[in-house]
Amino acid sequence: MNARFPGFGAGGGYESFYLRAVDPERPRGVWLRHTVHQAPGQAPVGSTWVTLLDAEAGAPRTAKRSVPGPEPVAGGGVRIGESVFGADGVSGSAGAEASWDLRWEGEEPPLRHLPKAVMYSAPLPRTKLESPLPAARFAGHLTVGDTTLELDGWPGMVGHNWGAQHAERWIWLHGVAFEDAPDAWLDLSLGRVRVGPFTTPWIANGAVSVGGHRVRLGGATAHARVHEHPHALDLRLTGGHARLRLTVHSRLPQTVVWRYADPDGSEHHVANCSVAELEAVVHPDGGTPLTLRTIHGGAYELGMREHTHGLPVQPFDDP
Repeated sequence: MNARFPGFGAGGGYESFYLRAVDPERPRGVWLRHTVHQAPGQAPVGSTWVTLLDAEAGAPRTAKRSVPGPEPVAGGGVRIGESVFGADGVSGSAGAEASWDLRWEGEEPPLRHLPKAVMYSAPLPRTKLESPLPAARFAGHLTVGDTTLELDGWPGMVGHNWGAQHAERWIWLHGVAFEDAPDAWLDLSLGRVRVGPFTTPWIANGAVSVGGHRVRLGGATAHARVHEHPHALDLRLTGGHARLRLTVHSRLPQTVVWRYADPDGSEHHVANCSVAELEAVVHPDGGTPLTLRTIHGGAYELGMREHTHGLPVQPFDDP
């Protein structure tokens, strides 16, 4: 999880270190990001973003703070203002509005979504994605405003992405706290990439793990049929190492929309719900079909150009 932004150069870029964790018993969760945004020819700006979700207590609590001078830290990660996102924990604050002290542990090997190692150093794709810990357990506390969550063994993940430009449109999915399979996890990304005047079909990459057995999802030979909305998704994935049928239903009051800026000055609206209902039916090649269900252990994120989704947007600029 080494920081990449020191090598962006004059062309600029973006980088994100992030985590999600969910209460296995109740629809409560946290979504915490540390990002670096560098416009061409400009100095990098660091931002901390936090969403605290408790469906039983009302609307999500959010906070964001942007400061100059982000710094890489030894062992991997980034320091932004008073907060350090490191290899095994994150501690700090976003001014007076929010603070956190979280630690994580996990034994899962990293997941690199792109199918070939050379793609992480090549100019294309312009977005690189990996999950240093696709499944982890979290402990500690996080406060936004007058609300504090105490985490004790909550499942979740730690992620990392960077690049010269966001995908034209993207979906990110993560699932834990599955019924009858509490140690299973799913981590899947889909993107449509702009190449000149054209936009590619959906490209999917990720994995699902059940009983310690990991199955790759998507890849160059896979075909994705996608019906996406900011609060729901119906996905069919064929080809590759497995077939997948997946549906997600976000809790609309717990869906938060943020503005994500690209280095070129353009912008996406990004809807994220980290306490979503998710069902996945996986048919591994030559294996037994697997059904995974969780009432609130799913995360569903949709990055989109349109601003016509009708959902309230967080009152923070990016960066």
